[in-house]
This record gives sequence, C-alpha cells and structure tokens, in this order.
Amino acid sequence: MNEDTPQGNWKQFKGKLVEQWGKLTDDDFDVIAGRRDQFLGKLQERHGIARDVAEKQLKEWQGRHPEFRFRD
Repeated sequence: MNEDTPQGNWKQFKGKLVEQWGKLTDDDFDVIAGRRDQFLGKLQERHGIARDVAEKQLKEWQGRHPEFRFRD
C-alpha cells in the first residue's frame, strides 16, 4: 500500500481482506500496517497454510483488486 493512500482506503482495504480471510483480527492488522510480508506471515499463522500457498492466494486476490497495494 502506498504511504500516501488516505486512511479511508486502508479501512476499505482491510474490509476486503477480512471478506477473503476472516480469521485475521484487528490486532493482526495493527501488526501488518500495510506491509506485504507481515500480511503473508499473519495469513500463514491464522489460516495454517504454507508460505507459497499464502503468496498464491494473495496474488490471486490482488489480481481481482488491483486498486489495493501493500507496502514492501
């Protein structure tokens, strides 16, 4: 996600992520703070999946939601 993305977009972004991966919590999002690697780690932890599976799921999700970007 871009640093200059308005806060409102982050809330919408989080909502879309929760729709896809409902086991993520508000505390997880506080840790993630828009960072891709942090998101992948929490996705693995909460959903019990391997890193490559998490990356594949995220890539597919981002293909459907190109307007949302993580920070690196």
